[in-house]
Amino acid sequence: MNFTNPIHIYCHIHPALVTGTNASYTTTVTASGVINGKFVTGLTAQTNAALPTTDVNTGAAFLGLLRSQGTVLVWGQNAAGTTQIAQGTIEDLDTSGTFVNAPQFPPIPDTMMPFAYQVIKAGLTASATVKLVPGTDNWNSTGFTNVIVPISNLPARPQVA
Repeated sequence: MNFTNPIHIYCHIHPALVTGTNASYTTTVTASGVINGKFVTGLTAQTNAALPTTDVNTGAAFLGLLRSQGTVLVWGQNAAGTTQIAQGTIEDLDTSGTFVNAPQFPPIPDTMMPFAYQVIKAGLTASATVKLVPGTDNWNSTGFTNVIVPISNLPARPQVA
């Protein structure tokens, strides 16, 4: 029989990601998972750790959000246990704070094990002068909402919550 082995990337134990203070993050347990059939070095629990400031796909700073915009961030780690983030599309919100079009997940490098995705929205009460740039600005600012979803692998379709 001829079998093709697909690339397997999944997280056994998700690290219970939460937003930290200002532009930081916290996890509660050590992540465990697999990239291409090999176990990764566990990402140890973090407390108010500094966020990555660049997108794993582009190597450039994350794109900021203005009022009435939202995006999705995919959190992961590489085999060495370093936190990585990939940013999806930025989409407009309607007056009720609902996405007009769901943000698309970004491409995920085959060297990154996703363990969570985060939906960030800059609602109507967000300051017009605040441009939220992940990894740089305070994502707990007034008017911004965050929903973090732990995952073992990336869902197949765009997520809005």
